[in-house]
Amino acid sequence: MPHALTLLVLLPFLGSAIAALLPSNARNTESTLAGIVALIGLAQVAWLYPQVAAGGVVRHQMAWIPSLGVDIVLRMDGFAWMFAVLVMGVGTLVVLYARYYMNPADPVPRFFSFLLGFMGSMMGVVLSGNLVQLVLFWELTSLFSFLLIGYWHHRSDARRGARMALTVTGAGGLALLAGVLMLGQMADSYELDVVLASGDAIRAHPLYLPMLVLVLLGALTKSAQVPFQFWLPHAMAAPTPVSAYLHSATMVKAGVFLLARLWPALANTEAWFWIVGGAGAATLLFGAYAAMFQRDLKGLLAYSTISHLGLITLLLGLNSPLAAVAAVFHIMNHATFKASLFMAAGIIDHETGTRDIGRLNGLFKAMPITATLAMVASAAMAGVPLLNGFLSKEMFFAETVYISSLPWVETGLPVVATLAGVFSVAYSLRFSYDIFFGPLTPDLPREPHEPPHWMRVPVELLVLACVVVGMFPAWSVGGFLATAARPVVGGTLPDYSLAVWHGFNAPMMMSLVALAGGTALYFVLKRQFERGRLDRTPMTGGLHGKEVFERAVTQLSWFARWASRAFGTRRLQPQMRWLFFAAMLAAFLALQPFGLSRGERPLVEPAATFVLMWVVGCACAVGAAWQAKYHRLVALILAAGAGLVTCLTFVWFSAPDLALTQLSVEIVTTVLLLLGLRWLPQRLMPEDLGQVRRRGPGWRRTRDLLLAVVAGSGMAALAYAMMTRPFPQSISPYFLERSLPQGGGSNVVNVLLVDFRGFDTLGEITVLGAVALTVYALLRRFRPAPESVELPPQQRHLPTEPLSTDLLPPPTAAQAAASPLAFGYMLVPKVLSRLLLPVALVFAVHLFMRGHNQPGGGFVAGLVVASALVLQYMVAGTQWVETHFWLRPQRWIATGLGIAWLTGLGALVFGYPFLTTHTAHFTLPLLGELHVASALFFDIGVFALVVGATMLILIALAHQSLRSHRVAREPLTGPLEVRRGKAGGG
Repeated sequence: MPHALTLLVLLPFLGSAIAALLPSNARNTESTLAGIVALIGLAQVAWLYPQVAAGGVVRHQMAWIPSLGVDIVLRMDGFAWMFAVLVMGVGTLVVLYARYYMNPADPVPRFFSFLLGFMGSMMGVVLSGNLVQLVLFWELTSLFSFLLIGYWHHRSDARRGARMALTVTGAGGLALLAGVLMLGQMADSYELDVVLASGDAIRAHPLYLPMLVLVLLGALTKSAQVPFQFWLPHAMAAPTPVSAYLHSATMVKAGVFLLARLWPALANTEAWFWIVGGAGAATLLFGAYAAMFQRDLKGLLAYSTISHLGLITLLLGLNSPLAAVAAVFHIMNHATFKASLFMAAGIIDHETGTRDIGRLNGLFKAMPITATLAMVASAAMAGVPLLNGFLSKEMFFAETVYISSLPWVETGLPVVATLAGVFSVAYSLRFSYDIFFGPLTPDLPREPHEPPHWMRVPVELLVLACVVVGMFPAWSVGGFLATAARPVVGGTLPDYSLAVWHGFNAPMMMSLVALAGGTALYFVLKRQFERGRLDRTPMTGGLHGKEVFERAVTQLSWFARWASRAFGTRRLQPQMRWLFFAAMLAAFLALQPFGLSRGERPLVEPAATFVLMWVVGCACAVGAAWQAKYHRLVALILAAGAGLVTCLTFVWFSAPDLALTQLSVEIVTTVLLLLGLRWLPQRLMPEDLGQVRRRGPGWRRTRDLLLAVVAGSGMAALAYAMMTRPFPQSISPYFLERSLPQGGGSNVVNVLLVDFRGFDTLGEITVLGAVALTVYALLRRFRPAPESVELPPQQRHLPTEPLSTDLLPPPTAAQAAASPLAFGYMLVPKVLSRLLLPVALVFAVHLFMRGHNQPGGGFVAGLVVASALVLQYMVAGTQWVETHFWLRPQRWIATGLGIAWLTGLGALVFGYPFLTTHTAHFTLPLLGELHVASALFFDIGVFALVVGATMLILIALAHQSLRSHRVAREPLTGPLEVRRGKAGGG
């Protein structure tokens, strides 16, 4: 059975996949599914509390690449438990709220799919016990937040906000990855337990400062700290349930989660104090100041979120265990009152049709229950006594008063804290008094009224938590706070009190000054707003973060266009030339430290037959290069001859697997090139060479020849050096000895592909599937040019109809040049092709079943089946594919990739490394004993994906080649019309 921590991470992703498949008119089903997933997760987290309450750690480790020390580690301590409660608990309430908020006309399945995917990503961040694994889930949160912020993609502000959030947080994630890699090297492990226990060694390391800067870039960008705060207000274009979830308990809290998570290992240095504390203080003051001037309810809450995140960051930067406890406490409190305020703002918008504070007045009369809840939550945000926000803000004030640092810091920090408190009271009054008191606005877009009761229930529960924690903190949250804070401070809690009353001390006086000063400031600002003297934030004299970001993006785009014009080209030859040159340069530099020399292994006397075969192959290669300029079909035949010699070479050296694969690849590649010849530039005959020499330099072909000779010679030298090495120094014995006992097969090549190097094969087939889908997506939008060569009347039925005769007369040279597909189409009898299909399928099954112990396997079997199916398509036309519904290449790709991944995950379920192979023996009637390896299922996935990808690419090209002949008789219409270029394509 999967471990509880594994279920906590995987369950939301599974729910996300199911939600995406539900119909768009099943809003109740989708919300119910999302709610059940979140509730199950919340119950699972609550069940684990006794195991972490006393400082325990729940840990689950799954082997991934044991040889490299890379494992999947899930780890829950008290701090991770608290965040898991926030992710699942607030997520449950947001799902219930979204059930009533979302419009049925919206693509609701997509919304809940993205929301659950984000929930799973956030759980991965919280429960990761490996730093690299944490970064992976970190980037997933950026990706899903991009999708959620841009959910209403028809709105330009949503698209801009999503791009801005992804750019900033994604760039921070890359910096975090670099910092994590350095941190892992400094601690000699990427395991979180080892890193947290290596704090002294990390802080004493000479690379501590650059590592710290990189890690903090990831954390500060995620939590919208100055100077990266500008992306968060623009993320308010997301639906309100998204804002309530991302900006109260999850997305923006990930940054402060990372700071607190790594606090034992990275804190207690001057660099930490100045960078983290300085960014937190600046963000605290800036966000609070900017929030006072916002006219949009969600804009006000966005800047207040920035301010409170700055407060948490400042506390973590003070290098004080008690401040770290206060930071954890405020994380909990902020999640409750900020989620309720966002939901209240969404209710106001939903029931009035506007979020403009200037138009909202007197709503208490129309919606008294919602107004009461919102006012209590805003009071908690302002730090009013007997509410939870007051307690954590009191602890914050105390830490700023009793700090021991430079004199100006000791004096200035309490002033900054008090001033931020004044601003928070002022913007909290704007949210409550401006909206709910005074005369009711008569011209609202909708007549205000209370929302459905269940839409208000999440707000009621969260506000109840604010009141209960504020009045009975030790009883309600004391144990949970101790459990959550203990891992942050390194295991030993400092002395602190959660009493509501501590007497008239300095923090209490600061709170009273903040309340009185904030109230007075609010009424001063209100008068200025009413007189029209203040209507926007007079902050930075026109220098705003958004403008800096947009200028930077504009400059980068301009540089990219300039570089593309200066160094880029649309011609394929220069691109390939630079790729070859870069590859040769990289190989040359890699060999410099070691050199390249011949080994001591004695040479084998060359056989005359082998030498003659290679002379033929070289002649074919040179002839193909020479004829490519004049007779492409001849060049293709010669290239196939060189490929055949390569296949025979593999046979000569006792490599039948490679020979089979190479032969199948040659067949598919030949068909692919036949279909692609249509799009190459116009052929040049020998009599045209004079004009070519006048138009371009004559050294191009010489240059390409030299490049080919150098590259080929380098590969030959490398192969020669490797093959002359003594056999014991080779890696071959390792695989030869372990193939059968560990991989369950005697065919070393196949065992390598599906077992020893199975992860590489999985990546390769994933890339192959992506390439096939990309080719299909590009070609399906392409319309052939009208100047295509028109086929003779007897060939005009090629695109859609099968042949009425078994064999057409051979085509002329002009016809073959005009239509390579027609050439192959006419050479193959239809009856023969039909008989060939079952034979090919049987042969493919034979190759597949014997592949684990004898030459064969899923890859070569897939190529054989694809070749046979494409031949049927070429002979029978598109109707044959359309009538055989099981020939949908996209389904083959998806099925193959799914089977391959499930095979690997199956090993994890049973506690083995990913894609670990296991063998079993069965005795069946008549068949006898069967030897079955789990790699068989992985090979099935490879087979299905190769069939689908090959068919999709070839059929997409064939459709275009066939359509190009029809376009000559049909006028181009529609937006996809293109002009014929020099290369004969669009």
